[in-house]
Amino acid sequence: MAHTARKLAVIAAAGVLVAIPAFLAGCIHRSGGEWMVRSASVPEGWPDITPVGQVRVQAYPEYRAASVTDAQIQGEGMRPMFMELFGHIKDNDIAMTAPVEMTYDRSPSGATSMATMAFLYRSTALGQTGEDGPVRVEDLPAMTYASVGVRGGYTASNYEKGLSILNDWIASNAEWDVVGPPRYLGYNSPFVPRFARYGQVQAPVQRATPDAPSP
Repeated sequence: MAHTARKLAVIAAAGVLVAIPAFLAGCIHRSGGEWMVRSASVPEGWPDITPVGQVRVQAYPEYRAASVTDAQIQGEGMRPMFMELFGHIKDNDIAMTAPVEMTYDRSPSGATSMATMAFLYRSTALGQTGEDGPVRVEDLPAMTYASVGVRGGYTASNYEKGLSILNDWIASNAEWDVVGPPRYLGYNSPFVPRFARYGQVQAPVQRATPDAPSP
């Protein structure tokens, strides 16, 4: 009996090992010289993803986002915000897209924690802007971002790693000015293994204004 149980467990494990690569192979998408598992469609006009560990400057179109802040809901961290936003798109018949947009705050002690999360609509023609309980739906303007690709779980530590690469690049490229806070874009669902998850850490930038000539 024990031998049979062990044999069935081995067969089940082997099936999982075969199924995972087959699943990933069917969802692998190449974009901008990088690979990722495609979990959902991106918003209209969204550019290619950026390579892991490399910074590129890219233009992003106007988009509609439904966002919630950590302070608005019960509980802390990613899951409560995700579930609040998931309920919003389900109730309003809005299709899920990728990426999910996240921002972070740093406490006086130096700890980094998620501050906001947003689901992006596929088009600004879908739904309507305004308030839906704690969820705020608004249209965000087109913007240029310096972007670095990162691989791994959507954690504060992984965000900090990407931000460090981004900050080093910004310090070495004086022709670009940072014009807003950074964000973390997560393209994959929890069903994708952590090692395969793809994200981007980005900062909005614009061309630096040359110093005015001396009179």
